[in-house]
Amino acid sequence: MAASLEELEQRLSHLRTELRGAVRARDKAETARIRRALREAEAAWEHALETEAEPDGEALPAEPPAPQASATTGAPRRTERPAHGSIPIREQVHQALTLLGAPASPKLISSTYEAFFTESLVATKLASLRRDEERSFTAQGYARPYYICAALTHDRLVPARGLLALSTWPVERRIIGPLSPRTDFLTHAVGTAEQIQRLTTAGHPAPDAAWRLLRRFALTIPGAYDAAAPEPDPARVIAAAHAEAAVHQQEDDQQRQAAAQRARTQLSDVHQLFGAAPMRDALRDASGTLS
Repeated sequence: MAASLEELEQRLSHLRTELRGAVRARDKAETARIRRALREAEAAWEHALETEAEPDGEALPAEPPAPQASATTGAPRRTERPAHGSIPIREQVHQALTLLGAPASPKLISSTYEAFFTESLVATKLASLRRDEERSFTAQGYARPYYICAALTHDRLVPARGLLALSTWPVERRIIGPLSPRTDFLTHAVGTAEQIQRLTTAGHPAPDAAWRLLRRFALTIPGAYDAAAPEPDPARVIAAAHAEAAVHQQEDDQQRQAAAQRARTQLSDVHQLFGAAPMRDALRDASGTLS
């Protein structure tokens, strides 16, 4: 039987207490074991939260009162959906990033959330979110199931400008190397297409905004878009994105893994999530030493 949210939250609290003890005791093997257990419990908590939000287990947009027929396809079409209460902005960002599957800009996060969920997400509100999350993590450690954190540059391990990520992702997934912007773009396209497929399978017509978002991705992926079709084919977009990603994947993975290994060796927990201090790196580059 699946654990409840309350049981998982108790387990998370217990694991964090154990982690602090293992770190203080400098027991590397125990620390690694607890971190793995903590990541598994966090993933289970997120799944349980989504299941609680939707009776069928899918985090889906609310069903509109009366779908209208599309002028181009005749298929049911989603109308504008009213908001039902206010969702904290960090949860909005979490939902959008989970769907996209890779670090993303505030503008894309906002567009994705508004395409699939029930409320608007103003991109300008994200400017201070990462700093707030860093302050919270610095003060409380792993007190929350997840944090909105930074993507890291592969060379200096500093925050990648304008990109947000999730703390529950491994470091490799948050590293931005020379090829990563393109491979992450393809990951975003796959995540968007898969969400539309889930909606369709569940009998929930995808919102018009979701189709527009998928079209934006498809237009820049070779073989993903058929101009004669009224809407992009999600399966075709996924196949084309995977085909292009295979060209870049090996080299990108190697660069990310090498940078992630340096991050784990050189950076504290807080800097692995939020990046090393850029100013300190700039001083080092200018003088060869830290002043």
